[in-house]
Amino acid sequence: MTENFKILAEFVKDISSETPDVQSYIFVKENISKYNLKIDIISKALKDKMIEVNTTMKFEDKELNEKRSYFEIVYASIIKINDNIKDKQDLEKIVLCDVQNKIYPNLKKTFLDLLHNSGFPEVKLDKQIDFSKLYKQRSN
Repeated sequence: MTENFKILAEFVKDISSETPDVQSYIFVKENISKYNLKIDIISKALKDKMIEVNTTMKFEDKELNEKRSYFEIVYASIIKINDNIKDKQDLEKIVLCDVQNKIYPNLKKTFLDLLHNSGFPEVKLDKQIDFSKLYKQRSN
């Protein structure tokens, strides 16, 4: 089976780790298990059947405590769509599912490096994200 797209480039477009002070760091260290991972995907058409796909991953305190850290990465992928793809739903599936499945290992490693280098080496992202399942749920 031939793929309907090709990844031409993938790179970290923006990265952020914010811990305002030592008290916040200590508080977060004790409460990081309460943090939530959020993923957002935005795409922008370029020329010549190319698309920029920006996958944003955020790790933040769902309770919005005063003492908190904030972690975010925007991971850009430039893809070229095969000429035979005309249907909008096929395109949507490529952007929201197929590209994500391909880039996720690199995105996950980069995001974990950010968290670990920010002083939180105990953080793990064990739960595998099933982009195919999420896409199907979104379609229903």
